Amino acid sequence: MDVESLQKSGRRRGSCLDVFLVVSTIFLLVAVAALAAGGVMVVMELRSELETPRLSSDPGTSRLTGDTLSVYKMQNFAYLEAVSSKLQNSTMELSQIKYGAGLSVGSNFQFEEGTHSLKAKQVGYYFIYINLNLTCTYECSAGLLSVRLGDKLTCEVELPALADTTPVSRKCWTVSRLDGQKLFTQMTVSKEGLQNWRLELNTSGLGMFLVD
Repeated sequence: MDVESLQKSGRRRGSCLDVFLVVSTIFLLVAVAALAAGGVMVVMELRSELETPRLSSDPGTSRLTGDTLSVYKMQNFAYLEAVSSKLQNSTMELSQIKYGAGLSVGSNFQFEEGTHSLKAKQVGYYFIYINLNLTCTYECSAGLLSVRLGDKLTCEVELPALADTTPVSRKCWTVSRLDGQKLFTQMTVSKEGLQNWRLELNTSGLGMFLVD
């Protein structure tokens, strides 16, 4: 048996193994980088949607136009605006608003004005968000406001003690699977109440759109 030949063969196999490991490592790093970049793009896109507080019938002020509508399609989007500024333990009063020639609730949704409930007709995953904007009208005490959309999303706002009109805002979101259930938005306030706090109607509401 040629010992020298065996040693050379072993070195060649070791060299091939080293090359394979290096190539595999580079491929893995490239794949991880690609996934990370894709994740960042998705988060940025969802954050952009979250920054859209409401639909507007004014084309000059609407932030849900152009590319956004072409991607998500209006029938798969719904937005409901708060219609009462009162903060109390009750079902949050919501209403669809005018958008162009139609309304802010797409055909994929069913909204009941009487119960303020919203149902997605198509089973799937939805991006759901709640915008809450509040203003102190005069000498407001500290307290907690909680807005819960069924078992899908809860948005809480810690309100400080204020003596001026400094606004307080809170935005909450989630991605959740909906399978045809009616969703009610329940408002809960601190036991002591939230005297002199007011919910700003034009910038407070609930929205959702189909993701998958």
